[in-house]
Amino acid sequence: MTSISLPHDHGEQPETILLQKQLSCVAHFQTVAEVFKQLGDTTRIRIFWLLCHCEECVLNISAMLEMSSPAVSHHLRTLKASGLIVSRRDGKEVYYRAADTEESRLLHQMIEQVMEITCPQS
Repeated sequence: MTSISLPHDHGEQPETILLQKQLSCVAHFQTVAEVFKQLGDTTRIRIFWLLCHCEECVLNISAMLEMSSPAVSHHLRTLKASGLIVSRRDGKEVYYRAADTEESRLLHQMIEQVMEITCPQS
């Protein structure tokens, strides 16, 4: 990678070169954006949070969220495509839970910390 000459020299050349190198890895930022896209929808956050605490089928998730099964299924597909949840089949039933990944754990932790900070204790 070629170093870009910046308009102002603030004497931070080594740090600037490292930052430029990181900024050039657009795919890394795209991955982060895809994970954070899940935070843009309240229903997905609620479903994901629930699945961090238990394994459930579409019908039970639908009942808990008071939503239709097709609507819940749509959100489950999105969460599964992002790698935040996984599923398993038992006969005709499919059960969903949060994926055992660093991204999933971090997102769960972030949701809980923000809820703790912003939600009054009942």
